[in-house]
Order: sequence, then C-alpha cells, then structure tokens
Amino acid sequence: MLKSALGLFTLATVFFCTQLSAAPILILGDSLSASYGVDEDKGWVNLLRAKLPEHEIINGSVSGETTAGGLRRLPALLESAKPELILIELGGNDGLRGFTPQQLKENLTKIITLSQAKDVEVLLSEIMVPPNYGPRYASMFSQVYKDLANEHEITLLPFFMTQIATKPELMQRDGIHPNAEAQGDIAEFILPWVKNAL
Repeated sequence: MLKSALGLFTLATVFFCTQLSAAPILILGDSLSASYGVDEDKGWVNLLRAKLPEHEIINGSVSGETTAGGLRRLPALLESAKPELILIELGGNDGLRGFTPQQLKENLTKIITLSQAKDVEVLLSEIMVPPNYGPRYASMFSQVYKDLANEHEITLLPFFMTQIATKPELMQRDGIHPNAEAQGDIAEFILPWVKNAL
C-alpha cells in the first residue's frame, strides 16, 4: 500500500511539474515590452507571469529594438527558450526612424517564418506610428501587419497602446511610453489573446 501511495505521489509530482513548465512563451519586443522607465517587476510582462504561473515567460525585449535587431537575435532566443508561442511586438522604432514599410515587412516576414519553422505559434502585435508621420505612411505601415496576418494565417493582436496613448495619466512624460499605472491594463488586455493562442 505504501509503495502504491508513493508511486501515485511521484506521478502526481511529475505531472504537476510538467504543468508548471508548460508552453514557454517568448516576448520579442522593444521598449514598450521592456519596462522602459518602469521597474521591471512592475512591467506588463512580469504582471502577465503572475496571471499565467503555469507558463514560463521569457522577455526577449530590448529598448530601442528594431525589426532588424529582433531578427538578428531571434535564432539564439528560439534555441535557448524553445517557446511554443512567440508574441512579436516590433516595428515602432522602424517607424520612428522612417524605415520603409517594405523593410518592415521583409524583417517581420523572416521573424515569422523562422518561428514557424520551429513549430512556434505566432501572435503578432499591430503597431501604429504617430499621426504626425502623415496619413499615407501611417496607413501603409499599419497595413503591413494586416497583410502579414493574412498571408501567414497568424493572429493579429490589436495595438495595446491605442487606448492608453490618449490618456496622459497613463503615459510617461515623453508621451511615447506607458507609465507604471498603465502596465496592469496592458497585461489584462494581452492575457486573453495569449490564452487563445495557446
């Protein structure tokens, strides 16, 4: 009886540990996901960890990152993290530097195809540039994300800054980055999209 009980306990422990390490998630983003100007433990990625304790969430985000930089770092991240889901939040710095929509699309296409080649589920976050860049550029920029979602049959996550950027009380002084108060809202916004993708 004791051996049977120990056997069941061992199986339960293995099952429990397996559940805790289920479906690693990789966040590949820029300053919006790298807790710029906010304590890392208060950033939305860390808050998302608390909401999904059974998943390991690896934050591969770097402030100032472009799609080209994310593409260069991706192979090593895929190898080390071995994620089952990648959330791509890149492109803002491409827009701020005036890169062409074609450059944006080429880099994001490579990021998506590299991820899919490793059987990683892709969740792509839409990115929008400030209106002062002109309606034509802004429209072409935004269209890249819609086209990629259709062409690669992946889920497009609406830009999580859309509702936050219009509220000064949720923004840092630079008018670009969300403050600490906004991080919880971002985590809540992203949570169902991640759950559905998994």
